[in-house]
Amino acid sequence: MSVAVVTLGCSRNEVDSEELAGRLEADGFRLVAEPELADTVVVNTCGFVEAAKKDSVDTLLEAADLKERGRTKAVVAVGCLAERYGKDLAESLPEADAVLGFDDYPDIAARLRSIVAGEQHQSHVPSDRRRLLPISPVERAAVADVTVPGHAVPDLLPGQAPASGPRALRRRLDGGPMAPLKLASGCDRRCSFCAIPSFRGSFVSRRPADVLTEARWLAEQGVRELFLVSENSTSYGKDLGDLRLLETLLPELSAIDGIDWVRVSYMQPAETRQGLIDAIASTPGVVPYFDLSFQHASATVLRRMRRFGDPDSFLDLLARVRGQAPEAGIRSNVIVGFPGETEDDVAVLCDFLEAARLDVTGVFGYSDEDGTEAETYDDKIDPDEVAARVAHVTALVEELTAQRAEERIGEQVEVLVESVEDGAVEGRARHQGPEVDGTTALVGADAGVRVGDLVRAVVVDSMGVDLVAQVENGTA
Repeated sequence: MSVAVVTLGCSRNEVDSEELAGRLEADGFRLVAEPELADTVVVNTCGFVEAAKKDSVDTLLEAADLKERGRTKAVVAVGCLAERYGKDLAESLPEADAVLGFDDYPDIAARLRSIVAGEQHQSHVPSDRRRLLPISPVERAAVADVTVPGHAVPDLLPGQAPASGPRALRRRLDGGPMAPLKLASGCDRRCSFCAIPSFRGSFVSRRPADVLTEARWLAEQGVRELFLVSENSTSYGKDLGDLRLLETLLPELSAIDGIDWVRVSYMQPAETRQGLIDAIASTPGVVPYFDLSFQHASATVLRRMRRFGDPDSFLDLLARVRGQAPEAGIRSNVIVGFPGETEDDVAVLCDFLEAARLDVTGVFGYSDEDGTEAETYDDKIDPDEVAARVAHVTALVEELTAQRAEERIGEQVEVLVESVEDGAVEGRARHQGPEVDGTTALVGADAGVRVGDLVRAVVVDSMGVDLVAQVENGTA
């Protein structure tokens, strides 16, 4: 039976999809890239914000249409939207043949076979997954019967892992030179606007041995950049008894044969300690890249968000980063239109963004999320005003990030080639994260340059956040 896995949302979802694909292939399914060629389509949904939910539902409906005009026999929803709404989603979306939660992942192949055979699947009733694990982080490691996507460590299967030991069962769906590698899942923070902890659960770190073994396997698959992902990478190790575990893990990851770059994502500013800054800035092979989730700059708004910080503390953090790594890439996200946000708060945010000189900033307008504390807040801002503030801040960010990219003209960069097509060579410099941080087009690249090569070049132009660089000495 053939199956196509369609992934929506973040890099963490990509890891989960590859775990599901690995389980399915190991149990006899044949993986195909195109949904129209599949007997079964599995849509790994995103449940983060309204736009992502709509995209997930639209994708499920498109896949369901294939049943009327193709070979597809079943369409199944998995992922965050499926976990978050379960039975409610199944009832409101009868076009999907089943809605599976995280607890169905270990038996995904059996679930799909029964669904294709016409058996009715009883979707789960949504619940708060934080209640499945102890409140104390250090007590969580002893709990073995809670499914955490991306953390499975089954017995070895022939040809699927190095002989050195077990790894998370995974099958690569993207053959590019970068691969996300999960450090942890879940989150213990209680940001008032965010529903993720309720359906992803409490924070759980993967053991370093499992991370390293999977990293070695990825290197054997041709991966040159490891993109470390989680809901909060700065908390890695706290449930394993060592909050500084990431600082010791980074040198081990970067020393793996075949791995040239290691990149850390999803860092909380309030938890970004000096030792971690030092490790990222000074460890050979670890790129100086800081994905810092500021969310706002007004101390008043941040307190209502159940977060910490203000412009001075954030600018001090950025100064310490740049003191260690002057050419570091720094990205962030901000939310505008949060309940109670005033025009003065927006001005504080804009002043901070001007002073921060960030490489990339994502701007999001606030919207209520089911079950969050902020959903109950008064002082909601009119949606038209939220949209106006988003437009204002976005215009400022586009100007500022274009200026920051222009400042890099003349800078020597190392570029990981991700695309070679009709003579056009494109990749990412060390300060550019995957997919959302812009790209670097290479001019004068040797005809023999291939995807996965590292090329040294000098930046000669910029277009928005994208760069153009002249090749110096071929591949690194």
